[in-house]
Amino acid sequence: MKRMSLLLGSILALGACASTDRLTDSQRVETYRANAGEPVRDFRFFGNLNGWTPLGDRALVVWTRPNEAYLLELAGRCQDLDFAPAISLTNFSGRVSARFDDVIVRGGGSDTGRIPCRIQEIRPVDVKAVKVAEQELREANVEERQRSPEQD
Repeated sequence: MKRMSLLLGSILALGACASTDRLTDSQRVETYRANAGEPVRDFRFFGNLNGWTPLGDRALVVWTRPNEAYLLELAGRCQDLDFAPAISLTNFSGRVSARFDDVIVRGGGSDTGRIPCRIQEIRPVDVKAVKVAEQELREANVEERQRSPEQD
């Protein structure tokens, strides 16, 4: 019985650590915006994404290669972007262009009837700087949570 309660306590402690390690949506959006360069007209697209991350319903980051990413700011709300299992990008001759191309939300039922989401602005992301900034934010969040009980 003592082992069971010790095991349960360890699991709960690990769960608490995992939850403090998470960044808020606003922290993620601001981290990417702060580490994105000046707007560009377009980027080269080879037909497949290496990954993507929704940043609310008006922005997302797409990875074209493991260390190459772009922040896409959308012209308006993009329905179901936060919950989409997949997306696709329109392009012309292997280039995705701001103000001309769209993000298309895929999956989660019928794709028909969804309105494509116009890409308003494209900014290259400094992927290494984002990783450093996210790690610093996680550490600051953990320190903040560790100090909170002492202040009460």
